[in-house]
This record gives sequence, structure tokens and C-alpha cells, in this order.
Amino acid sequence: MRAKVGAYVALTKPRIIELLLVTTLPTMILAAGGWPGWWLAIATLVGGAFAAGSANTLNCYIDRDIDQVMARTRKRPLVTGAVTPREALVFGLVLGVVAIAWFAVFVNVVAAALTLTAILLYVVGYTLILKRRTSQNIVWGGSAGCMPVLIGWSAVTGGLDWAALVLFGVIFFWTPPHYWPLSMKFKRDYASANVPMLPVVAADTKVAREMVAYGVAMVACTLVLIPVAGMGWLYTATAVAAGAWFMWACIGLYRRAVGRAPGKLHAMKVFHASITYLTLVFVAIAVDPFLPF
Repeated sequence: MRAKVGAYVALTKPRIIELLLVTTLPTMILAAGGWPGWWLAIATLVGGAFAAGSANTLNCYIDRDIDQVMARTRKRPLVTGAVTPREALVFGLVLGVVAIAWFAVFVNVVAAALTLTAILLYVVGYTLILKRRTSQNIVWGGSAGCMPVLIGWSAVTGGLDWAALVLFGVIFFWTPPHYWPLSMKFKRDYASANVPMLPVVAADTKVAREMVAYGVAMVACTLVLIPVAGMGWLYTATAVAAGAWFMWACIGLYRRAVGRAPGKLHAMKVFHASITYLTLVFVAIAVDPFLPF
């Protein structure tokens, strides 16, 4: 029983859920201008975990043929047989229905509608349509990962605002320089599975150059948030310093790519730096409203 439960949990990709929730709560605090209340915070995070778990499980169900080919994913439950395809499909659909109903009953209808949109964007938009057809899959498909900030904002306010859309832009532009280094590391895996991630079909220099461009747009969005949401000194300092640090990491990757040192790109350093960067920015967003000035 323990192994079976562990397999179902693995289908939901808990580490991805954790990253998504890291952006939700700070957004709620910003929308509320302080603590949004324990019940609303817990209800939104629980619903968000269900929704992300649903999307990730359905992603595993659809991509089980790819996961079988790629060394990085060969131990996933659907590949090992720990969970059958039918069990995974039912589990993913049930999680999705529960998530949408949960938001509609315990949060609000707007948040429920955005949750449905997020699931559809990831499962249909990214997994079914974009992933196997275009090298820009993670760019447009990554919009699903931006939805938690809209859901968190709407959970507090019952609607959306310019600040929420700016936060959407931050994560949208952050996604390529976050995911492409991982794709560079596992380029052979994606190539063997015929998934046209940009690092598979383009030169490392082109990928790194685009990462720098997306990084600039991402940092610009973090700075736009300052006047739009009335952010204070802590967020401003963090956005500037963390942005400069992460851009330096991206530029370093570009310089190594230009130097044509195969196997020495150290792309995973940029991948891990991207997670640290996003965490720092959203921690600053969460703390800033509590400061007196």
C-alpha cells in the first residue's frame, strides 16, 4: 500500500507543485496588502496542489511513451508499471474535478475558472499540441505555470489587476531561461524521444542568446511591478540585485557557448540559479507589504 501511494504521489510531481505554490502565497499577500487570512490561504494552496497534481498526472499519462525512452524519466510510475495507464487517467481527472469544485465552493468562481484554464493549458496546450511539434513549446506552453499568480490574486480580490498581469509576465519570461538549461543537460534524451526542445534543434549559442533576451524581459517585468503595485525598498533592492545576479549567470552561459566547450556549459548551474532567483523575488514580494515603508 505504501508503495502504491508513493507511486500516485510521484505522478503529481511534488517538486513542481512546491515551486508553483511558492509563487501563489506571496501573490495573495501582495493582493491583500498583508496576510490574506489563514483559511483563504490554506484553501487556495490546497486547491492549487490538487490542480497542479491533476495536470502533472495527466501529463505523465500522455507522455508515458516519451518517458519510457528518456533515461531521466524511466523510473516514473507509468513506465515501471507501479500504476496502470487507466489508474493514472482516472486519478488525474478526479484530482482536476476536485480542484475546480474546491475552488468554486471554498474560494470563488473566478479562481475556479482560472484553475480549469491552467489545467487545460498544460494538458492540452502544452502536452498534446505544442510539446512534440515546436521548439517554442516551453515558451507558450509555459503559460500554464504562470496561472498560479492569477489564481492567487483572484482568490483574494475576486478578479484580476495590472499587478497580477505583471507577475504573470515575470514567470512567463522566466520559464525559458529556467527550462532550457535543463533541456541542454538532457539534450540526448529529448532527441531520442523526438521532442524538439530548442536545445535539440538549435545551436547552444542561439539558445543561450534567447535565454539572455528572455531574462532581460523578465527583469524588466519585476521592475515594472514597483510602480504598478507600489512596492517598497526591500522588493526594489531584491529585484535589482537578484536580477543582475541571474543575468550574469545567463550571460556566463552564453560566453561558454560561444567558446564552444562541449560538456562544459555548466547549464545546470543556471537551472538551479533560476529557482533561487524566483524564490528570492517572491519572498521579497511576500515580505514587502509588512514593512512600514
